[in-house]
Amino acid sequence: MSCMIIARWAHPLFLVCLLLPAALLAQDVNVLLAKARQAEKAFQEKEALQAYLQVLQQEPRHLAALCRTSELYNILGERQGAKDKQKEYYRSAEQYARQALQADPNSAEANFVMAAAMGRRALIESGEEKIKAVKDIREYALKAIKLDPNSYKGYHVLGKWHYEVSDLSALERWLVKVAFKALPPASLEEAISHFERSKQLNPHFLLNYYELARCRERNKEAAKAISLLEAMLQLPNASAGDASLKDKARSLLKSLQ
Repeated sequence: MSCMIIARWAHPLFLVCLLLPAALLAQDVNVLLAKARQAEKAFQEKEALQAYLQVLQQEPRHLAALCRTSELYNILGERQGAKDKQKEYYRSAEQYARQALQADPNSAEANFVMAAAMGRRALIESGEEKIKAVKDIREYALKAIKLDPNSYKGYHVLGKWHYEVSDLSALERWLVKVAFKALPPASLEEAISHFERSKQLNPHFLLNYYELARCRERNKEAAKAISLLEAMLQLPNASAGDASLKDKARSLLKSLQ
């Protein structure tokens, strides 16, 4: 009789023991995600990155953590003084972006972070490495926009692509044509159009104001560039890098006045 009672209680207890680690794991992941988001709000990107990496130790295919990890490596990479260190961060950004795409190829955010990671690396590369990235950056950015027409970051990357590709040297243009048989069309007008669309979708994205102002300056529209920079300087900082970005904006503004 006592054995039957023990058996009756043992079965649900055994199930609880099985389920408990999974529940605790999920709780840990949620706690870490909350910690990461809070750190980002406080402009503590390094701490946020470490929290997201801890999430990925427990859930390697966690899409949001993969995307944020990639973007944070990108953001922190730009602030590294040495070019080799920058490349190291950008390679990590690309690595986690690829993992995000493996987890969900139809995620707009995953396609955006891949375009952004490749774009950052292309800016500091030269020759073959830079040329190889040209086609892929555009395709990932276009897919991000197709999957999410409100992806302001996707439009920003596409604007940056047009800005940079329209400014390629004759040799670089020739190399792209040799590699891909044709150079995808790029123009300053398209860059402005995409940056403007990004601005419409998120009027608080400081980097977009700066890049759009640079476009306007290159397009001989100094008054519009000045207006954008002045508006940008009135906006609150949204990341740790925005203070230095505003310093660049002030420098550009001074040169235009």
